[in-house]
Amino acid sequence: MLEIGLTGGIGSGKSTVAAMLVERGATLLDADAIVRGLQLPGMPVFVAMAERWGDRILDDAGGLDRQVVADIVFADPDELAALNGIVHPAVGDEMTRRRRELAATDATVILDIPLLVESGHRGLAGVIVVDVDPDVAVERLVSGRGFTSVDARNRISMQASRTERLDQADVVVDNSGTLQDLADQVDLAWEWIATLERPEPGAEVRRIGSRAEDG
Repeated sequence: MLEIGLTGGIGSGKSTVAAMLVERGATLLDADAIVRGLQLPGMPVFVAMAERWGDRILDDAGGLDRQVVADIVFADPDELAALNGIVHPAVGDEMTRRRRELAATDATVILDIPLLVESGHRGLAGVIVVDVDPDVAVERLVSGRGFTSVDARNRISMQASRTERLDQADVVVDNSGTLQDLADQVDLAWEWIATLERPEPGAEVRRIGSRAEDG
């Protein structure tokens, strides 16, 4: 199993890049998707969140109201730390379990972790960073995902800076152009992945941290 970290700030288009890599033959482990599964009603993470913040974070159907959670945690670093304290260990456990299931294979595994730089990435074969100007990211979040400008900027400010991510990159995918421009860069990233030395199947799987991106 060859493991590549994929990261980028919120609104960078990281999920689009992940989907393109899957089209080229990669296996995707998506930390955000794991978070959403762990936050379903009745799951321990959901219960712990409800115990801390009460019914105000629940929607009319009894599920998690993600916007309310975001409004709480992205306006207060202490509340964000509390959320990460609940979510982070559970996501790390589940991510490690899934990676171990793939360890005996020859898969190229893309670990889509929004806060990979903050969490650490020891043991990965490399890191791909999807990069875009923060102002462009804000525009995309407002127009495409219904965020307010304040909410978008709050979330961006809680993540690693653009410079910090770029400093950790082995490959940078610039998502400021067209979809075709992006696909061309993903092709180059896939070619780079093909040059990497592949570990022997069954090699040790080390735990990699992951935190909540958007509640």
